Amino acid sequence: MIDLRSDTVTKPCKQMQTAMMNAEVGDDVFAEDPSINALQNKIAAHFGKEAALFCPSGTMTNQIAIQVHTRPGDEVICSRVAHVYLYEGGGIAKNSGCSVRLIDSPRGLITAADVLININPNDSHFANSSLVCVEDTCNKGGGSCYDLTSLKEIRKLCDDKGLMLHLDGARVFNALIAKGHDPVEYGNLFDSISVCFSKGLGAPVGSALLGSRDFIGRAHRARKSFGGGMRQAGYLAAAASYALENNVSRLADDHEKAQKLASALNKCEIVEDVNEVETNIVIFKLVAGRSAESVIESLKSKSILAVAFGPDKIRLVTHLDVSDSEIEDCCGVLINLK
Repeated sequence: MIDLRSDTVTKPCKQMQTAMMNAEVGDDVFAEDPSINALQNKIAAHFGKEAALFCPSGTMTNQIAIQVHTRPGDEVICSRVAHVYLYEGGGIAKNSGCSVRLIDSPRGLITAADVLININPNDSHFANSSLVCVEDTCNKGGGSCYDLTSLKEIRKLCDDKGLMLHLDGARVFNALIAKGHDPVEYGNLFDSISVCFSKGLGAPVGSALLGSRDFIGRAHRARKSFGGGMRQAGYLAAAASYALENNVSRLADDHEKAQKLASALNKCEIVEDVNEVETNIVIFKLVAGRSAESVIESLKSKSILAVAFGPDKIRLVTHLDVSDSEIEDCCGVLINLK
């Protein structure tokens, strides 16, 4: 099977497995795991942040950030298709007691103007607007990326209005590679950043939350209440460190493969539209009368796995475990779908 359901389906390579087995470990709840400490220092420095906290998942890092930045009764501003809203189990309300102000934004990319008109008045009748969340790249937006100018405008607005700014950077390295941003200049735009190692970078488990020392100190307390404290988790951190050192620049290969898939889909008679492809995610809409479920079953019969992104939409995601020859095979199948 050629698995294009997600970039989370990758398996550790032999070199990553070796790094894991050779990891020096300790008790991370006591902050005594040297492999985790090294990873946290490395990823924080990469984005120009003071500190970082290793967690089991990106959902946890996002939810911790939201809890630390807000108080119950506050309101979080984000895109209607943001992962923190759609795919984190209602965690904003459940974990932090906050409401959400949703912005209808093309491909999940919000602007400073969008944020401005969604900030509540300073009036006790309204929830207190306290946090803006952006997602880069945006999953539901088909791997769409922010430009630096737009992010700087959002940053300035947040400063002017006294709001915090959090980045859901589950696939932030895809964005950095696609746009050529400097990680430190980019990182300095946010009060906190969630970075995932188990998507495009190919580690089996783990995300990190980045911010100031004071923020990460409070995040450490929140992680404990979320049940995210791990003991000898340096084996996982070693995999993440290997991924960070070896699998970032190669993301450009995944982007090129995604472009090939999009090109093939544009020649397919049952495809009505293909989202603009910037990174490693391809979302396409089927012509009227064709269901995503039936086409996914057809692809599966041809040894290709995909996921539905709506009743008539399908998502494909390229990653390091899909070879060039497999992409060529996929393209041949996609062009000839009936």
